[in-house]
Amino acid sequence: MLVLLLATGVVANAQQYDPEKVNRKVMALYEKAIGLLRDDAFREAVPLLLKAVKEDSSFVDGYLSLAGTFGQLKQYKRSLLFYEKAKQLDSVYFRVYELPYSINLAGNGQFADALQAVNRFLQLPKLNERSIKSATYRKNSYEFALRFAASHPEDHYAFTPVNLGDSVNSPFAEYYPSVTVTDSLLVFTRRGDHRREDFFQSTMRGHDFGKASLIDGDINLEEQKGAITVSQDGEWMLFTGRFNVGGYGNFDLYLSYYTPQGWSEPQNLGPAVNTEFWESSPSLSPDKSTLYFSSDRPGGYGGSDLYVSHRLPNGQWSPAENMGPEINSAGDDLAPFIHADNQSLYYTSNGLTGYGGSDLFLIRKDSQGKWSKPENLGYPINTIENEGSLAVSADGLTAYYASDRSDSRGLLDLYKFELRPDIRPNRTYYVKGVITDRKTGKKLPSTVELINNETGTTLMKVQTDESGAYLVTLPLGKNYTFSVNRKGYLYFNELYKLGSRMPDSVYRKDIALQPIELNASLTFRNIQFASNEFSLPADASIELEKLYQVLTDNAALRVEIGGHTDNIGQLADNLKLSANRAKAITDWLIRKGIAPERVTYKGYGDTRPIADNKTEAGRAINRRTTVTITGI
Repeated sequence: MLVLLLATGVVANAQQYDPEKVNRKVMALYEKAIGLLRDDAFREAVPLLLKAVKEDSSFVDGYLSLAGTFGQLKQYKRSLLFYEKAKQLDSVYFRVYELPYSINLAGNGQFADALQAVNRFLQLPKLNERSIKSATYRKNSYEFALRFAASHPEDHYAFTPVNLGDSVNSPFAEYYPSVTVTDSLLVFTRRGDHRREDFFQSTMRGHDFGKASLIDGDINLEEQKGAITVSQDGEWMLFTGRFNVGGYGNFDLYLSYYTPQGWSEPQNLGPAVNTEFWESSPSLSPDKSTLYFSSDRPGGYGGSDLYVSHRLPNGQWSPAENMGPEINSAGDDLAPFIHADNQSLYYTSNGLTGYGGSDLFLIRKDSQGKWSKPENLGYPINTIENEGSLAVSADGLTAYYASDRSDSRGLLDLYKFELRPDIRPNRTYYVKGVITDRKTGKKLPSTVELINNETGTTLMKVQTDESGAYLVTLPLGKNYTFSVNRKGYLYFNELYKLGSRMPDSVYRKDIALQPIELNASLTFRNIQFASNEFSLPADASIELEKLYQVLTDNAALRVEIGGHTDNIGQLADNLKLSANRAKAITDWLIRKGIAPERVTYKGYGDTRPIADNKTEAGRAINRRTTVTITGI
């Protein structure tokens, strides 16, 4: 009900306003408005209430009802105007309304004033337990807001959400947005007539999303559906649904694949993920190997908790694990979204300290895979209302979310806004392409890895499909080794130095793998020796481990490690330096356990250039170390 009169038994001595003396005409308007308010027809009630206070400018209940109505409509400034008018008319009668007044002050971002108002309310005599509990909850929220503001000084950040417009939004409710890594495809849920939920998509047209359409294929056949997410490469859809056949009891998680005929028949993710309880709000890591979701199954820390499951080599999912008490709360933790950087996860919680209702939080994963403590995204992204799911573009700048702001087309609409710098994920680019056989051109299913050069840890590991197509995200700020492996072929490595520079654009890299055969060779991509040095660089083992694996998988294989230089310096010195570099690699392999007779080395100096030594770019290409198959 819009009038929050939670404090009963408050004595209002010396009040000036007497509700019993309001004239019948005004009271008739008021009672008609109250009838509309009981049916949640807030906008329709406003003209009646305005007419009532125009007929009687001292009608305090009329001003209070207008204040409450505009509060429900989230028009907080107008709400405050009418609360303050009522307070001017009779401050004693108004005292029990200090609590809802404080809520609207907080809704308008006036947290210090809200704290004063709620403290005045708590000082009233004879408050019932419910009123004290509600006011104390709000007081804690206002105090949190003030602490947050004190620890986050103004940085000229402007929160200006932009409605995605009529092409995406409708008079119905739109929510659960999800975008691909290219930001070219937006998918979301729309609740239409008779509460049926359907999945829609919109593709980018220039700088705006085009006309949304129902997603094709079998994915929309069932009526009972909910949250949806699209994989970063746009090839998978995961969603929650309650199917009549093949489910485990309540809402389960399903997977659908993109085909030329549309989205495939949904597959239940199975008992490792789903239970007889509620599972929802899936989010998939960029390498499609880790699934985050929410469930209310027993054994958690609150109502709904966040869980994680990993895709196994056989394509099945590992038993879901609770993400733990530092992330989950005693309330409901929902709507996880893992960013394309594979390190930043956003979610909502009503159990962690915040502004009231459900707030948005951020956790970040460190190089050891440990998650940070939840960080509140702060006001005005979080408000006194319930905040829903959030999706963030690959560049880390733009966020998408659902809200029923004053310019919505009806109910919830989808909006975009710029994220505050301190809560942005790592800016992420990507490399994509197709893997083929160098000799036949046949497309090859392969394993693609992204390795952090600093730590040597694998950040992402993708198994391509039969088409050999892949997409791997590249978070800015680190140097990476990009590696492709398939049994029967020499590995492929590429070095991406993103630690100190911005890439010009996304990368396209079609890769032709070299079959293992006599005289086949490759160049070490990320073993870069210091000038006139032959000690192995610190990150050399990242690539050498790949060669070691090839030699281990092919026990009869014999190789030669070859060292090469440019033509700067004396030939004898270059021959010696190149031989020592090749020997350093050979020694590493032998220490790992490769039989010495299987690995030889030779220094070629500058006798075998593959580029023009007249330019620095050409000389850089000639300074290389190679591996050549000499026996199979």
